[in-house]
Formats: sequence, C-alpha cells, structure tokens
Amino acid sequence: MSDAWLIVGLGNPGPEYEKTRHNIGQMVVDELAREVGGGFKKHGREGRLGIGGPKVVLAKPLTYMNTSGGPVSALAQFYDINPDRIIAVHDELDIPFDTIKLKIGGGEGGHNGLRDITKALGTKDYYRVRTGIGRPPGRMDTADFVLKPFSSTEAKDLPFLISNAADATMMLVKEGLLATQQRYHGAGS
Repeated sequence: MSDAWLIVGLGNPGPEYEKTRHNIGQMVVDELAREVGGGFKKHGREGRLGIGGPKVVLAKPLTYMNTSGGPVSALAQFYDINPDRIIAVHDELDIPFDTIKLKIGGGEGGHNGLRDITKALGTKDYYRVRTGIGRPPGRMDTADFVLKPFSSTEAKDLPFLISNAADATMMLVKEGLLATQQRYHGAGS
C-alpha cells in the first residue's frame, strides 16, 4: 500500500455552487493546493506537505456531493491508498460556524456525501475534517441552507475558517488525530 494520504474536499461542481456552504470542503482543499504548490489534474493534485513531508493527493470530485463515494473509491484504488489514510473535508451542520472538529469513523450525521463514501469504501474508518457551518435559521430547509452562499458576516471570517481547516488537515497528516483534536477541539477553537 502507498504511504500517501488522500485528502478529498467535498462539494458540488459548477460555478453556481462554488461559494456555497456545501462547498467548504473544496475551498479548504484549494487552500491546501496553494500550500502544496499548484493546481488540479485529472486524478487530483499530488505533492508533499513541506520539504520532505508526507505525500498527499488532493482531490475535488467532479460529481455532486451525494455521489462522492465512487470518485473517492476510484482515487483510493488508483493511488493504492487504504481508507485509514483518507481524509474527507466537509461542511458540518451540527457544529457552529467557524468551528473545526476531527474524527475517524463514526456516523455520517445525515451527510449524504459521507454516506456515499462509506458505502463505496465499505467502511466508516476514514478521517473527517468537519468544518462548521452552523444550523439554518428559523424554519429554513436544510437543503436550501447548505446551497446558499455564506452571509456577509460569515464571509468576513470565512478566510480564517478555511485557513484553520487547512492547517488542521495538515496537522492531522503530520502529527496524528489526538494531537490535532487537542489543538482544535480546545476552548476558544
């Protein structure tokens, strides 16, 4: 098996979705691509996190969120990467905006993109960088909320959230889950 990590930013394709809450995972992977140096190719972007650092494959599936599993599984097979070296970066309704939580395995919390990845991989044992977008206001439908752009107030803090989520993802690869959780799950994070 490869010693590389597959880091997948979940979202929907097309310009109408690129600035929506549902695409925060892709925004984070775009930030990681700038760190690694370069753009995306057909199968993803390969690089290292720092000089001599861990090898990573960055990917943004060209499918809709709910059908992310096929591309993630195909990339894992193509690069010979085990599920325990896959990181899905995604939007998370169940944590407040501007909050990052990390875990391996567990439930999908109603997230259809994660559900499809779990089905395609045949396991829940892959990492998740859960990037908080908060709950919809009032009685707004969840599907409508995640497909809307961030509010003007959120947009001011969005670059910091994206940068922090990218940093958390890099730390997860370099230092492991426990150290990264201790850093990003603490008070005031």
